[in-house]
Amino acid sequence: MADDAETGITSPLLQKVQEMLNEEKWTRAALSNYSTTQFKELDILLKEAQQEKVYDELKKLSDEHLVHTKNSIIALYFSGMIALSRQLIDDAVLVNLVTIFVDNHKWGIVRYLCEGILEYGESKFALRTLADCCKNENEEEPIVGIWERLVKVDYEEADIAKSLAEHYEKLGAVETALDYYKKSLHRYINKGVFTNVREIWAKIIEFCPDDIDFFLHVEKRIAKNISEEKAVLLLQDVYQSCKKRNEIDTAIGLLKLILQYDARDNLARREITECYRVKYAAHSQLEEYIRISNLTQAWRNVREAITDFEKHIAFDRGSFVFHRTWGVGRISSIQGDDIVVDFAKKRAHSMSLKMAVNALQTLSKNHIWVLKATQKKEKLHDRVKDEVSWALKIVIKSFGNSCDIKRIKAELVPSVLSQGEWTAWSSKAREILKSDPGFGVAPDNIDLFTVRDRPISLEEKLYNEFKAEHNFFDRIATIRAYEAQSETEIDSEFFNEMFAYFSACLRSYTQVNEQVIASWLLARNLGSRHPRLAVNLPDFAELFSRIDDLNGLFLNLKDSKLREEFLHQIRLLIPRWDDIYVRLFPHAMLPSIIVSLEKEGRDDKIAQMIQNCYENYRDNREAVVWFFRNVKKNNWFEKAGISLEKRIITLIYILDISYRDIDNHRETTENRKINKQVYTLLFKDGVLESLIRDAGGDTLLRIYTLIEDVKDIDPADKLKLRSIIQERDPQFKFADAEKKTSRALLATASRYEEKKQQLARLMDVEVPANSKEIAFALSLGDLRENAEYKAAKERQDILNSTIAKLKDEIERAQIFDPATASADRVSFGTTVILENSSGSEETYTILGPWEADPENHVISYLSPFGGAMVNKQPGEQFDFIFDQSRREDSMSYIIKSIKKAEAH
Repeated sequence: MADDAETGITSPLLQKVQEMLNEEKWTRAALSNYSTTQFKELDILLKEAQQEKVYDELKKLSDEHLVHTKNSIIALYFSGMIALSRQLIDDAVLVNLVTIFVDNHKWGIVRYLCEGILEYGESKFALRTLADCCKNENEEEPIVGIWERLVKVDYEEADIAKSLAEHYEKLGAVETALDYYKKSLHRYINKGVFTNVREIWAKIIEFCPDDIDFFLHVEKRIAKNISEEKAVLLLQDVYQSCKKRNEIDTAIGLLKLILQYDARDNLARREITECYRVKYAAHSQLEEYIRISNLTQAWRNVREAITDFEKHIAFDRGSFVFHRTWGVGRISSIQGDDIVVDFAKKRAHSMSLKMAVNALQTLSKNHIWVLKATQKKEKLHDRVKDEVSWALKIVIKSFGNSCDIKRIKAELVPSVLSQGEWTAWSSKAREILKSDPGFGVAPDNIDLFTVRDRPISLEEKLYNEFKAEHNFFDRIATIRAYEAQSETEIDSEFFNEMFAYFSACLRSYTQVNEQVIASWLLARNLGSRHPRLAVNLPDFAELFSRIDDLNGLFLNLKDSKLREEFLHQIRLLIPRWDDIYVRLFPHAMLPSIIVSLEKEGRDDKIAQMIQNCYENYRDNREAVVWFFRNVKKNNWFEKAGISLEKRIITLIYILDISYRDIDNHRETTENRKINKQVYTLLFKDGVLESLIRDAGGDTLLRIYTLIEDVKDIDPADKLKLRSIIQERDPQFKFADAEKKTSRALLATASRYEEKKQQLARLMDVEVPANSKEIAFALSLGDLRENAEYKAAKERQDILNSTIAKLKDEIERAQIFDPATASADRVSFGTTVILENSSGSEETYTILGPWEADPENHVISYLSPFGGAMVNKQPGEQFDFIFDQSRREDSMSYIIKSIKKAEAH
């Protein structure tokens, strides 16, 4: 046992393994002596090592032995199986072990080893080797099951997928065969093997000739991966199939696509002309329009000729048209070059064909404009409201089968549905657009919805959305949705293409940005749930070290799940992770950061975070608010040395800064959000009031001075604050008590609120309504004699003037505090009894211009009569001339008494 003492091995199990390794080395045991029995004995030792917790030591011992004895069967098995159990990606050791026995045709051992590997998850190598093993032992039956597993794991494997398709075709299982044919087709396209592609393409046309969407999807990939010429060959095969089945519209669409690839394809040009003849056989002007458009003439650009023909062919007796001034009309007759149209506003209007083509837009009989023009409003309203899917199809098809929610609303509100009805209706519509297989999205714009001629699976619908998405993180959300809806292991080509998009990000990056990190996190996450997706990922620590702007990257990681996973990987794999958490917190405010630091006993780091945020509050506004709202335990503010007064003063500073940034149009949306949060905390949640009721004189003065200096705070809230301070300290001296500006406009709180509501109504209701009136008037044309337009513009001028005046008054308004009213002299908020020179008494209440009501003896302090008595004391006399042109029309008054006015 001297060797064991020298190597430091103390475990009896490890000593036994060392002896086995030495014996294997000295005796040079022949491979012919090995059987599955020996490997079963090795498995027992592996279990014992796991129970004794010497797994790592056993692997180390085996790896060290392999350095000088690279083909040791025992060491290869122990090292490989332990690595496999730890889910390590490098399987070179086990591959080497299995290959040794494959080369020596020891198929029983090969089967045992492969089945052992597969117990830990699917392996392309193990499955492929196991299939070869079955072949060599003439066991055909298990091969199909192994092939199916292999095709799921190895999505580059095309030949086996094709063999499976042929196998199931012979059995009559057409759906299963078709699925494997499609898999093999995609994989041959990736390999660029066109001979096999065309062979399988013919099979798919045979089995599902109606699946045009599939053919069009694949055609694009063939044009990109192989060549456009090959794509045209395959499209011609699909066209011939459609032509035989008399699917003319689809055939025309395919021919247009062929002509996009090659405008000089004369055969396609002749074929599309014949298809048009079949489709429009009943049209009275068919041959004339073919002639006019030069559709059959090779010298005319074929795309222009098709556009010209389709524009003309839409004009026929009974067809609907639209004119921007006269609205919807119907063609009543066509004679030669003369077309007669009946418009609702202009009956039997005659025009030339050339003018009609340029001035009129042709509409289908189911166009939403036609339905609104020809059906009773009540009937259309009821159907649109009750049959949401039908209404969506009508509107979307009305506009070239491409429409967004905004356009749908514009067509239905308010002409068919009211604004109130739209809210509930649109919720149903969005759900239908999302889940109904009869709807899809445009290939290049996720916001544009289309109506599909043939329903598609949810998987294909999500794939199409993925392709239409331009935002990287929206694509992540879509691939997650695809995974979530799949009940079994994901092995579709749609998913493979989506996953390949993120894999490519990890293969081709030059700079580590948020997309690279997000792709790494997503690939790791998916690989952990779907072993076939496990790929050899770059080292996370190495990626992390290459991040230039960590804060910017974290901000741009626009997915909450990925942010949390990113933080988790940092904590697991990056040294001094707690300092990184402190650095990142102001940019995310994730509670998990606090939880992790707290769990690891890093309270000092939490206090450091709070200090950093409050010292740099200008840059960390959101974090300051987050801490104020959420940190209410563990005395973290005390540990950070941040008093309650400092916390609230910091909030006031942030409120002032956000107001200024809003005025300067700097990050307006973000500043409005933070401004609203701080305002709510200070004034609505009672934070300021609570502090003031408990504060001393110096604190009161500091807080009030800061609040008074923030000019945009609602005067009503300032007034309330003054009242609370006076209640708390009646002797408190307000620095601005006598300060009044010449432009100030005193007003009661109630009237101030009324004026704000009036301004809001003007801007939110009256102005938009006026804008619609102007737009409608413009649509009527000829502004010179357009009374509606002139009236709408006059209304616009009045509104602008009223709003400008109201804004100025509200800006100058200073809310009167009833508590400050005094009966010592005449002032705002007092009621005065006067005795005139005739001996009669008159009573007046002095308020502002907003409250003035002369009929009820309420006058403004800014009025001539009100101004004459302001600041007068009881017993004082004054004269007032009512008409300056008649000096004799004057009256003398004596102030009899003054009292505080009742609330208004």
